[in-house]
Amino acid sequence: MFALADCNNFFVSCERVFRPDLQGKPVIVLSSNDGCAIARSNEAKALGIRMGDPFFKIKNLVEKHGVAVFSGNMALYGDMSQRVRWVLEEYAPSVEVYSIDEAFLDLRGLENIDFDQYAKEISARCWKMTSIPVSVGIAPTKTLAKIASKLCKQYPRLKGGCYMHRPQDIEKVIRKFPIEDVWGIGRRSAVKLHDRYIKTAYDFIQLPESAVRNMMGITGVRTWKELQGIPCIEFEDGFEAKQSICVSRSFSSEIYDLKELQEQIANFASSMAGKLRRQHSVTGEMAVFAYTNRFKENLPQTHSSALVSFNTPTAEQRTIVSGAVQATRELFRHGYGYKKAGVIASGIQDEGEIVHSLFEDTEAIEKEHKITSALDAINRMYGDGAVRLAVQGSGHIRTTSQKQSPHYTTRWSDLPKVSVK
Repeated sequence: MFALADCNNFFVSCERVFRPDLQGKPVIVLSSNDGCAIARSNEAKALGIRMGDPFFKIKNLVEKHGVAVFSGNMALYGDMSQRVRWVLEEYAPSVEVYSIDEAFLDLRGLENIDFDQYAKEISARCWKMTSIPVSVGIAPTKTLAKIASKLCKQYPRLKGGCYMHRPQDIEKVIRKFPIEDVWGIGRRSAVKLHDRYIKTAYDFIQLPESAVRNMMGITGVRTWKELQGIPCIEFEDGFEAKQSICVSRSFSSEIYDLKELQEQIANFASSMAGKLRRQHSVTGEMAVFAYTNRFKENLPQTHSSALVSFNTPTAEQRTIVSGAVQATRELFRHGYGYKKAGVIASGIQDEGEIVHSLFEDTEAIEKEHKITSALDAINRMYGDGAVRLAVQGSGHIRTTSQKQSPHYTTRWSDLPKVSVK
C-alpha cells in the first residue's frame, strides 16, 4: 500500500496557523512582486478568484468581500513543510517528498493495520502537531492514492483519511473521476483523450494497452496500469541531486545602476552556491543573465547573458559570487533598465568526483573551503544572511512584498509575542 499526504491549500493554511482569526474567511497568497494569486482558501475560490488571477484585476473583489491578502512567505512555508514531514516520518519506513505540500508514504510491509483508521490518524496527528490540515489517501498504487487524497477534500465526513482498495469501490470512484485530474495525464494528453471521448479515468482504462502506448508512450501505460491497481511507478525515498539550479527574480522596478544590479545578482549567486553545498554538489559553469521589461516597448530592450567557467568545479561562496559579479560587469549596458536577472548552475557533479589539476594551488583551495564552511556555520547558528559578502549589500532581493507576514518560525525577531493578563 501507498499513501499520499496532501496539505490542503497549503500556503493559506500556513498563514492561518498564526492567524486563527482567518479560519472560515477568504484568504489568498500572492506571487513574487504581489503579481497574481498562487493560493486561495475555499472561501476565496467560492468568490470566483482563480489560480493565477492578476491581483490588479481582482483588487475590487478582494476589497468588496474583505479578502485577507498575503505576499508569498517561502521561508515560512518551507519550514512548515519540514514540520509536516517530520510527523509523516513517524508513520512510514520511507517518505518521498513530491512537492512542498505533498509526500508519498511507503506502507509496504506493514501488516495487521486498519489502513482507513491509519489514514485518519496520520491526518489528525499532522493537525495536532502543526495545525496544517492534511488529506491522506491510501491505495494499492501511487496514482490511486492521489485520487483517494482528493476524495478527502471533497467529503469532510472522511475526516481527512481515505482507504481505497476494494475493486468495486475503486471502479465507482474512477467512473466519475475526470481524466484531466488524473496524476500523470498532462494537458496535451487530456486534449487528445477528450477528442476520443475519453472523459473519465474509467474510460481511459477501457482502452487497449497498445492504443495507450501509441498515444502516450510508456508513461501513459504506467498510469493506465496504476489505475487498475498494478503498481508501476517506483517509490523514490532517496535524495536525487538537481542537475541544474536556477535562482532568479523579477524586480519591483527597473534597475539602471551597475552596482545595484551586481548586488542583486551576487545574492542570487550566493543562494545558488548554498543550494549546491546542501546537495553536496559542485558546478563547472554558471550562466548569468539580465532582461529589460519587455512589456514597456517604448524603452530600450536587451536580453543579456554571460557564461562563467570554473577551472575546477566548485561550490565555494566567494568563488561563485566573484564570478557572477564579474559576469554582470560584462553584460551590463548603460541606459537600459533591467527588470529581471538570475544565475543558472550547470555542469553539476558530486563533490566527491572532482578531479584536481597537478598545477592547482591546493593550499588556496583548502583556505577557500574553510572560509565557506565558517560562513555556513555562522549562518546556521544565527540565521541565513547573518554574515555575507560585502558585494551582497543588505542581502535583500529587490522585490515588492508589501503584504508579507512575519517569518514566525525562521527569524528570532519575528517570533510571536504572547501577553498574559
